[in-house]
Amino acid sequence: MTEVSRRGRVRAATELEIRQHARALLVEHGSDAVTLRAIARELGITAPALYRYCESREDLLRQLCDDICADLATELHAVLAPAAGGFLDKIFAVCRGFRGWAMAHPEEFALVFATPRGEEGSRRQDQFAGVFLGIVGPFLAEGAVKIDSAPVPFDLPDMSAQRDALAAALSTEGIAVPPEALSPDAVYVLLRWWVRLYGHVALEVFGRFPFDLKHADRLFDSMLHELAHESGLA
Repeated sequence: MTEVSRRGRVRAATELEIRQHARALLVEHGSDAVTLRAIARELGITAPALYRYCESREDLLRQLCDDICADLATELHAVLAPAAGGFLDKIFAVCRGFRGWAMAHPEEFALVFATPRGEEGSRRQDQFAGVFLGIVGPFLAEGAVKIDSAPVPFDLPDMSAQRDALAAALSTEGIAVPPEALSPDAVYVLLRWWVRLYGHVALEVFGRFPFDLKHADRLFDSMLHELAHESGLA
C-alpha cells in the first residue's frame, strides 16, 4: 500500500509539472506552442514518455482548461466575497472580475473562449459552463423576482431549447432555481447579458475595437449600467 501511494504521489507530481510547463508555454507563446515534444524537451524526457500521463495533445489542453476554469472560479468567488452590497453590486463585481481576469490572462481566455466550434470547442465551453453556472445560478434564483417582467420590444423566438439546456445544466450542477428564473424573458435577459459581456471583453482582449480605447473601464461600466437599466435591475 505504501509503495502504491508513493507511486501515486510521484505520478501526481509529474502530471502537475507537465501542466505547469504546458501553461507556461501557453502564456508565453500561445496555444500552438503547447506540444508534447516541447514539453518533453523542457522535462528532459522523450515525447512518447509523456503518453503515460496524457493521451494526446488535446487531452493535455483539456486538463489545462480544467486548471484555468478552476482558477477563474476561485478569482470570481474572491471578488464576490467583499461585495456585501445589494444584488446588483454582486453582479457588477463578477462582471468586472471576469473582465479583469481576461485582460490579465489573454492566452488562457483565448484557449477557453475562442476555440472554434467542434468537439474540442464544445468540451472547453462545457468546462467553463460549470464555472459560469456555479456563479450565475444563485443569481438566477435570487434575481427571478427582480427582473422587469415588461415584455421585450419584439417577439422572442422559440427559446425552449435554450431553456431546457439551461435547466439541465443547472440540475447537473445541483443548482435549484424557481420556474420564473427559466421563463423565456429570464433566459433572454441572461443571454443578452452574456452576449454583451463576452462581446466587450473579447473585443478588448483581442484588440478588435474599431477605435482606440483610452477609457475602456468607463465604457465597460457604462455597458453594465445600461444592461441593468434595460433589465429593470437598476
